[in-house]
Amino acid sequence: MARGSSRSVRRHGDGRPHVVVATRVFTPDPVAAAFRQEALVLALEEAGAEVTVLTTKPYQRGPEASRARRVSRFPVKRDNQGQVRGYASYMSFDVPLALRLLLRRRVDAIVAEPPPTTGMVTLVASAIRRVPYTFYAADVWSDATDSVDGVPAPVRAAVRWMETTVWKRAARVLTISPGVQHRLEELAGRRTSFRMIGNGIDTETFTPDGPASAEQGPYFVYAGTVSEWQGAEVFLDAFEQVHREHPEARLLFFSEGSGRDALEAAVRERGIGGIEFRDKIPPSQVAAHLRGAVAGLSSITPGQGYEFALPTKIYAATACGTPVIHAGEGAAHTRIRENSLGWACEYDAVEVAAAMRAALAGGGAPRREDLRAWTLENASLAGCAAKGATEVLATIGR
Repeated sequence: MARGSSRSVRRHGDGRPHVVVATRVFTPDPVAAAFRQEALVLALEEAGAEVTVLTTKPYQRGPEASRARRVSRFPVKRDNQGQVRGYASYMSFDVPLALRLLLRRRVDAIVAEPPPTTGMVTLVASAIRRVPYTFYAADVWSDATDSVDGVPAPVRAAVRWMETTVWKRAARVLTISPGVQHRLEELAGRRTSFRMIGNGIDTETFTPDGPASAEQGPYFVYAGTVSEWQGAEVFLDAFEQVHREHPEARLLFFSEGSGRDALEAAVRERGIGGIEFRDKIPPSQVAAHLRGAVAGLSSITPGQGYEFALPTKIYAATACGTPVIHAGEGAAHTRIRENSLGWACEYDAVEVAAAMRAALAGGGAPRREDLRAWTLENASLAGCAAKGATEVLATIGR
């Protein structure tokens, strides 16, 4: 929000509103949610707000720290991949968060990131403190819960109730795509508080210019979470076909998530050559690997209700001038096809393998400068964050 448009905003002695951002992940955690939240914080600071981030201690400290000015970190339970994932991990963040929110001396507005349990803690704290809260709905967690086998029905119902309750009580709910917005409206009804701000990538880190990786030979990159709804196993089936014809080619996974162990086990059992699973790396190193890749990979499992999703890994590749191979129907398929961002395939190993062969041959690949220009215009994270900051600050003083 422009500085001159905030007459109704509650002010403190220094003339700035104070926004608290509650998120279980934040930079330098190499996940999309962390980048979104950092971008929002920077946009809020640029708009003149004082911002405090309440988050967790990072899994690994590296050279790339957060650019936010005030970050308060607290220990949290992480899994063996370093992720804050699962009910025990969520509670290890949410329980201390309740006290952290209530004991802060100055709060004018709160921003919360999923899971829904964090949203519920924020809802209660904002009611006690009588301040508005904004919920950043980058996806629909209750849909993801429904797609996981073995989750008891009462747990599914509880997640759905928490999530929709948080949406309905929020002063603003920020969504990242028309598909996500539509799904929220299906579950909670149309509301003026739902605001679609878009999603994107840090176009200052992910660029065509800069150092490339020292990887040898042609390779594909899958950078991001692997779980039931991503369905990355289709790339194993496709690459197994391609590797017989192109033994020099490789497929690199820079991933975490509930599905990674199963993918690694499948590669070992089937003896698929050329596939490597790497540890998580900082964004600048992901960008270096994408610059040298023949294509970035993205997928959505069909029939899971996640066809509306637009994976950030698509934008990470195109920002570096690298085309994308996407497997699966829905919003991502349409976006890649209609904007010539690479190869949009059915969720089918034979079709994906054909796209991999075309990428290795360079046939039909879009120009690097065209991919970069499209990303700057349509998927800049800074631009989306500026819209989000405007929405958050508009809630103060209402």
